[in-house]
Amino acid sequence: MRNPKTGKASLELEHYKEVVERIRASKVNVLINLTTGPGARFTPGDVDPVGLGPGTTMKSPEFRVQHVQELNPDICSLDIATMNFGEYAFVNTPPHLRKMAEMIGKTKVKPEIEVFDLGHVRLAADLVAKGLFKAPPLFQLCLGIPWGAPASTEGMLSMRNLLPAGAVWAGFGISRFQFPMVAQAVILGGHARVGLEDNLYIEHGKLAPGNAALVERAVEIIKSIGEHPASPDEARK
Repeated sequence: MRNPKTGKASLELEHYKEVVERIRASKVNVLINLTTGPGARFTPGDVDPVGLGPGTTMKSPEFRVQHVQELNPDICSLDIATMNFGEYAFVNTPPHLRKMAEMIGKTKVKPEIEVFDLGHVRLAADLVAKGLFKAPPLFQLCLGIPWGAPASTEGMLSMRNLLPAGAVWAGFGISRFQFPMVAQAVILGGHARVGLEDNLYIEHGKLAPGNAALVERAVEIIKSIGEHPASPDEARK
């Protein structure tokens, strides 16, 4: 989400509300998925590493979930990850994750459990075992992000094999790995994700004109494997 006046990332409820209301007013049948990821970035201070440095966005679990509680999307992401994320730390402690899962669980929103490495799958499976997610849990295997699991067959298969029984899952790779991981996820029995958040190019050196072109290419890949894309109503089931 971005502030329309500054173009910078925004955590403000009013901006989420405007976007969701515009989508619903369009009457287009799409699933709405809101992130709870913002508010977890930590950069240590230059002088005092215990202090908050430039770029830190740390927020409370309540703040990070308020827009989900208010707007009731179909899905919301929940990042089961504390890791080096590019040049900063992405911090989601188990107590914060349990609190956020409990708050989401009191809504009708389906949490999308995002995992970036093997240990994240193990932690998420523990939260599932403790009853913090309604069955079946929905996992997203996030691959190729610095510095998580690689976007490779081995990376995806290793994470898939740690998923709890009965889990529904999807997987994606960023940048040039986006389309190969579409095929890999479907072949391994999962679902696929594409979009400009993960990759800007439709082919080498050619920028995608929009999300639709990336989705169309993914549909071609899925059909070539002998599967078919789900409609929004099918996905809700």
